[in-house]
Amino acid sequence: MAVKLITALLYFAAVFYLGWKGWKETKGASDYMLAGRSVNPFIMAMSYGATFVSTSAIIGFGGVAAMFGMPLLWLAFLTIFVGVFLAMVFLGKRTRRMGLTLNCHTFPELLGKRYNSKFVQSFSGGIIFFFIPVYAAAVLTGICRMTEVSLGLPYEWMLIGITAILSLYVITGGMKAVMYTDAFQGTIMAAMMLFLLGYTYYLLGGVVPAHEKLTAMSYLMPEALQKGGILGWTQGSAQGTPLWLVIYTTLVYGVGIGVLAQPQLAVRFMTVSSDKELNRAVLYGAIFLMLTVFVIFVVGALSNAIFFEQFGKISIQMAGGNLDKIIPVFIESIMPPWFSAAFLLAMFAAAMSTLSSQFHIGGTSLAHDVSQVVMPTKRDSKQISQLGIFATILATLVWAWLLPPSIVARATAFFFGLTGAAFLPAYIFGLYWKGMTKTGAKLSMVGGFTVSMLWMLFIHKKEAVAIGLCQTLFGKATLVADAAPGSTMFLLQWVDPNVVALPVSLTIAVVVSLVSRSLAEDHIQLCWQNN
Repeated sequence: MAVKLITALLYFAAVFYLGWKGWKETKGASDYMLAGRSVNPFIMAMSYGATFVSTSAIIGFGGVAAMFGMPLLWLAFLTIFVGVFLAMVFLGKRTRRMGLTLNCHTFPELLGKRYNSKFVQSFSGGIIFFFIPVYAAAVLTGICRMTEVSLGLPYEWMLIGITAILSLYVITGGMKAVMYTDAFQGTIMAAMMLFLLGYTYYLLGGVVPAHEKLTAMSYLMPEALQKGGILGWTQGSAQGTPLWLVIYTTLVYGVGIGVLAQPQLAVRFMTVSSDKELNRAVLYGAIFLMLTVFVIFVVGALSNAIFFEQFGKISIQMAGGNLDKIIPVFIESIMPPWFSAAFLLAMFAAAMSTLSSQFHIGGTSLAHDVSQVVMPTKRDSKQISQLGIFATILATLVWAWLLPPSIVARATAFFFGLTGAAFLPAYIFGLYWKGMTKTGAKLSMVGGFTVSMLWMLFIHKKEAVAIGLCQTLFGKATLVADAAPGSTMFLLQWVDPNVVALPVSLTIAVVVSLVSRSLAEDHIQLCWQNN
């Protein structure tokens, strides 16, 4: 325990130093929100990756991988190919250029100025501010569960303590403090995950024996998961079954595609000075995600084999039925004692890098994109942003207190899917299609958001049952709950909202733009000035 506490103190000393460095270098709004548009490509890539790969990925999705197995590697592939390569090469450069041309400081402001629409800016800023605390709460829950298992400290204490620490350097230091600490924390994460993978394979006798052992354990798959369609940890799931739909529509598709519309990631494209920096960042980002997302999905699945060899139980049994405790229990009971302390710091790094970015984007969305657009004021924009960040932090703390167990991965998928449906068509078409109109953007965003929310409230079983509105209004858990079991209508309960909402949003964007009035030609030429 003493070693863990001393190591933690050294870690936090480094974090506070980097936060202080960011504060000293922050002179104005551009520094506070975009780090002065002069960030080193390594720092940008590590900040991007560390923001993407949080405790929701490592603790939450690692636990999901322990339950569902190797099929989650498809999500690892998408995070690298879509989240890094496609995002940086095809979206990053145009985002940077257009953001510079239009003097944008936030993602909602980029959309608002592209379409010359205060509604687009304030509506997108409102979505981010109201819903990113749910995603942030998932990340906060992940690190608090880790410290609960590792240090034996009460979950509620850690919620308050970690939130307080984050508040100090995010509110004062702005984007520079966030990105400096992200790069430091991302380096720690990558090193720890590399050792974790190697040691896991070592315990199981090598790569091939490890996967052979896991394959042979398919008979141990819990009965409820077998009924849902899971065949084994390496065998995957039967096509068209409820859990097959959960894996591929919510986890793989919802998160893997939704990453393109993440405001806290997109804004990082506007922090570098040229396209060359983005090109260099692709390699750093791909390697980082390979060492984190890919590793934790493999280790999560293989944890079943190690737990069974040493304790005669599979992972979910070792964690007492809570998915969010599987990776923490694995680290504490299987890995060397010194690694437990180091991994705890890596999880602090993962949580703090993502939370700092979430708090920052949530606060600036409220202050810069909602209040300044709806109710303009002459007050200093930095001070308003700080108040917005404080409000985001408070909302996150409340959500983290209220969310149930085994929620980390699902809360993450919820936010990724919602932002994908609301923002993705307007964002991509805004960068690539001059014919995309203001009306098309407005209706696409409102339509995607509305369909996504309605599907969650009345069709998608997890949210519909938890919220209970459908039960109250119609007397049944979902609108299709009484359909014939196994039928297409019945299986809709496990289809992610984004599968329906994103095509609807995309269709609205195209159709409405083709029949509505175009933006002024001089405005279009301005937007494309550097593209």
